[in-house]
Amino acid sequence: MTLWNGRFDKGLSENVKKFTQSISFDKILYESDIEGSIAHVEMLASQKIIPIKSAKKIVNALKKIKEEIKEGNFQFSEDYEDIHMNIEKALINMIGPDGAMVHTARSRNDQVNLDTRLYIRKKAIFIKSAIVSLQKSLLKKAEEYKDTIMPGYTHLQHAQPILFAHHLLAYCEMFERDKNRLEDSLKRIFASPLGAGAIAGTTLPINRNFTAKKLGFKTITRNSIDTVADRDFICEFLSVLAIFGMHISRLCEDIILWSSKEFDFIKLGDEFCTGSSLMPQKKNPDIAELTRGKTGRLYGNLMAILTVCKGLPMSYNRDLQEDKEPLFDSINTVEAILSVFPDMIDSISCNTEKMKELAQNPYLMATDIAEELVRKGVPFRDAHHMVGELVKLSEKKHIPLNQIPYDEAVKVAPLLPPDFYKLFDPCLSIRKRTIPGAPSYKNVKQNINFFKKYIIKKS
Repeated sequence: MTLWNGRFDKGLSENVKKFTQSISFDKILYESDIEGSIAHVEMLASQKIIPIKSAKKIVNALKKIKEEIKEGNFQFSEDYEDIHMNIEKALINMIGPDGAMVHTARSRNDQVNLDTRLYIRKKAIFIKSAIVSLQKSLLKKAEEYKDTIMPGYTHLQHAQPILFAHHLLAYCEMFERDKNRLEDSLKRIFASPLGAGAIAGTTLPINRNFTAKKLGFKTITRNSIDTVADRDFICEFLSVLAIFGMHISRLCEDIILWSSKEFDFIKLGDEFCTGSSLMPQKKNPDIAELTRGKTGRLYGNLMAILTVCKGLPMSYNRDLQEDKEPLFDSINTVEAILSVFPDMIDSISCNTEKMKELAQNPYLMATDIAEELVRKGVPFRDAHHMVGELVKLSEKKHIPLNQIPYDEAVKVAPLLPPDFYKLFDPCLSIRKRTIPGAPSYKNVKQNINFFKKYIIKKS
């Protein structure tokens, strides 16, 4: 018998039970559900809505049920649909009629909203901490190779010389924004929905601020209809995880490219690669590839919940049960990624000679030549055109840009100084890039120290 079937003559068919149940996946919310129920019952007692003695019995029983679930001794049943009703039924079985008081002045509508907020809050804090571990690994690797020069790319074409550390720090910045978004999303989660009831609150004299304070919420929600219909906080959280997925996928793409024979910039530890069942020579960057692929799940889960919510009339509708599996899957996916990625970054070793060799390609310093002409008073567009002509000349003569004879070069760019050849040194190019945000040795060192001192230490 269900806990809501007083007005029904017939029970659910077995097929309908299987179709409507959510206990198979929402049992993961048991700690949050019990935490919320304890606060709710303590509030009911403080407001003299239920006897203090009954409240104590309920609280003690809920704690026992929590331990049973944690130890794997609790029997979940589809007959009771979800985690709320499974726990409530167990409570009634354990202490009798007093257990039936637990749901006073509460609906599963505001209860599930509360459980999900509490669950996301815990997971957001954990994921933020895991992202810090990833940043630490990136910083450690940046510090190890702080002087390593490499070619920077735009359009996957050689662009300008940069430092490998500067490239890794770019990902530290991305993941810092992910952490900030996680923190910001908590502002919307930190409002207690308990007391909204099914749609219109309750006529009983509950104290919503009591439960909010007990559960660590900063405020309470203001509108009961919006409260039970609201899944914005799930959409927002899934959006944050999807953006994180996009960032980690871009890092994966770089790692995959860098570890290929065509680039040969890095080597990954053997423990983070697999071989081929056919080709004995293969060493595949499977962790990076799988992570890149899993980003699709993070996007799909976000689209799933947005689609569920887009056409719902106010207020609660059973469609909203479909918010759990995408949420849980995204959380599990991100946690799995973050469990392996820091160690994989730690395993990276760089082929510094190959990186430096490619960074010495004279074409990478073409902009430096144009900017030298600007210093001599040439308008940038004219300087850009002149250096483009020099590039065309080098290709036509099949000689490197820095080997064009000066007498020919000066015909194209009359204000080029005789010593302009020194500008083809990638180390000099990097040293001169001192403006904030640029990859000079000094800037990179300062940014590493900044992250270590102000970001990692405070997290």
